[in-house]
Amino acid sequence: MSAPSGTPSRILLPGLVGMGAAFLAVLLAHGTGGILLWLAALMAWLLLWLANHHWSAVPERAPTALARAGGIGIPFLFGFTLLFLWEVICVGLKVPTVLLPPPSMIGARLMASLPTLGADFVQTVIRAVIPGWIMGSLAGFLIALLCDRFGFLRRGLMPIGNFISALPIIGIAPILVMWFGFDWQSKAAVVVVMTFFPMLVNTVAGLASAGHLERDLMRSYGASWSRTLLALRLPAAMPFIFNALKINATLAMIGAIVAEFFGTPIVGMGFRISTEVGRMAVDMVWATIAIAAIAGSSFYALLVLAERRVTFWHPSNRQK
Repeated sequence: MSAPSGTPSRILLPGLVGMGAAFLAVLLAHGTGGILLWLAALMAWLLLWLANHHWSAVPERAPTALARAGGIGIPFLFGFTLLFLWEVICVGLKVPTVLLPPPSMIGARLMASLPTLGADFVQTVIRAVIPGWIMGSLAGFLIALLCDRFGFLRRGLMPIGNFISALPIIGIAPILVMWFGFDWQSKAAVVVVMTFFPMLVNTVAGLASAGHLERDLMRSYGASWSRTLLALRLPAAMPFIFNALKINATLAMIGAIVAEFFGTPIVGMGFRISTEVGRMAVDMVWATIAIAAIAGSSFYALLVLAERRVTFWHPSNRQK
């Protein structure tokens, strides 16, 4: 009788052998190369694809170690496959590094430039992204409460919000830099503008998502607007609010980096990207992009964990 698709032997064996073949292909790419390189790369890709295919077939709710580890293991295996192919293609085909450096070169530059990249991270993320994200999201949330309380505000602000949210960031960033100066304040202002209206729109929609039966029940008990808000409508809006927070986490990083293109002290991720591109140091550009991607992904993951704790009652997070 054949083993089912999700058994450990059909996942671990091709996965381990595929990773070994991938390391062999990378060594061949940096060494002799030849036909053995592409045979090892092809075998590694097929085995890693097979392992990921069988692992993805395991039901997420299955009470097995493979199912519990799938949320991390499957993306890791997929990402490892992409990095391995990236390395082999760039080195094996001798792609010019000014067009696309291999991951090994980017990693080496990242490790060698940690002090510089650390200072850029503090300037962009700690001093601009996080304060701007907090201020923009909080302001959008508070204005959404006012819009919910007073109907004329909702009818007047929402069209203006849709109009301003459609403004290109590359157009308003230089204006805000002129208004607030070249330091982190102008970047935080750009982040506030980018994060305010997603929070406003999502919170207003979330507050309106509570069911009519529940609202009628609260009215029958004589509950005030504030009591209904805290006991019913705000909990119902939490999935919408967290959706806005996750969207804003990405927009905040993009806005701060783009704003740094138009004026900043000699530090910051946007400044580093624009400067190193002019010097043709593409590996440093990719190292900065990697730091920004890691920071944004970590920020997003923290919000997902918080959402699961707060909205544990929601069907998308409810365990069987």
